[in-house]
Amino acid sequence: MIGKLSVSVHGSQIQAHPLIEFRNWQYVIPNICLSLVRFESKSIERGSRPGGAGNIGTEAVVRSPPDGYTLLMIDVSPAINATLFNKLNFDFIRDIAPVANIVRVPNVMVVNPAFPAKTVPEFIAYAKANPGKISLASAGIGTPNHLSGELFKAMAGIDMAHVPYRGGGPAIADLLGGQVDVTFAVVTTAIEYIRAGKLRALAVTTATRQEVLPDVPTVGEFLPGYEARGWYGVVVPKATPVEIVGKLNQEINAALADPNMKKRLTELGVAVFAGSPADFGKFIADETEKWGKVIRAANINAE
Repeated sequence: MIGKLSVSVHGSQIQAHPLIEFRNWQYVIPNICLSLVRFESKSIERGSRPGGAGNIGTEAVVRSPPDGYTLLMIDVSPAINATLFNKLNFDFIRDIAPVANIVRVPNVMVVNPAFPAKTVPEFIAYAKANPGKISLASAGIGTPNHLSGELFKAMAGIDMAHVPYRGGGPAIADLLGGQVDVTFAVVTTAIEYIRAGKLRALAVTTATRQEVLPDVPTVGEFLPGYEARGWYGVVVPKATPVEIVGKLNQEINAALADPNMKKRLTELGVAVFAGSPADFGKFIADETEKWGKVIRAANINAE
């Protein structure tokens, strides 16, 4: 997203700059932005640079001056894209500086209520009895829900036919209509359908059960070690001054500590995931390695 920001770092004024790049920030960007601009702020606008699985917006930020004026809101996509794409004009880990992880967003394994399996063990048994006949819907090749399914396939020792869509909305629509069998949807997208009985939740993909779906087990209860978590965070160009990175981290973490913010996020099924820039840097590296292994094992290529 694009906006103008003015913040004070160690008493020195940073003047408003025409570009602050935010991406894929659906729920808490108003709160984060308000926190970032609440002191000495002039204005903020929102926009985006879509395309290329997020690589266009990412490259724009990577190539921006490292002066603290340009930030990128990311999800897991850059960690995936590092392996998914053979040719990128940047190295994400090399060319960015982590600022703060923001939230973790669980996915949930959901099927149409007409599907014969009601539990993960029943699903695995059905898949083994019907190899290649179960259709796995996703928002597209190499998307987080696609790779969540690929990881599940590998760990369960089953085969499913991948059906990529142009976005999560059409995948959910066809799942509701019974045209496909299963998807690993973002909880915030699927929760109302689950509550209405229009989709059946078999398991959440996080390491622990989720407050928003307390009776739904984790995939890891049946496939030990399985975890596929969505997340969002903030990065900046690599050589951005350390004091600016620290100030941004401080302000974002302060916003996330607000009780009203936590309440809103919990209601959406999203968990606060605050920490230091170093914590976030290690997390990005770990996620890049993890999903790289899944992509290589499944021989997935977006190009």
